[in-house]
Amino acid sequence: MALYYAARDPRTPWYARLVMLATLAYAASPIDLIPDFIPVLGYLNDLVLVPAGIALSIQLVPAEVLREARHRAATTPVSKRANWGVGALILGFWLIILLSVGRYGWQWWQTHHAR
Repeated sequence: MALYYAARDPRTPWYARLVMLATLAYAASPIDLIPDFIPVLGYLNDLVLVPAGIALSIQLVPAEVLREARHRAATTPVSKRANWGVGALILGFWLIILLSVGRYGWQWWQTHHAR
């Protein structure tokens, strides 16, 4: 939560926000650099890359901004409400990707298996 508040602070540099966004996107994405079914390495990349991204984000945020963000995170109750707009956006993104892959797969099937 502290990094969330730090990212919304105008004193946070753009490159720190970019690292935070990339770390969050990688952590939330079902696509990994090394797939999870590969023994040890599949989970090791999650155990290394996500904490490394968080640590780098903390290093890039100015100390005063991070101090205020930590205080705000400790004193502000966490909202449990669902953000349906963001969920719909993510679902729509993945739906477009799946439909595109399906369309190109169908075209490939038609050209290679036409009788």
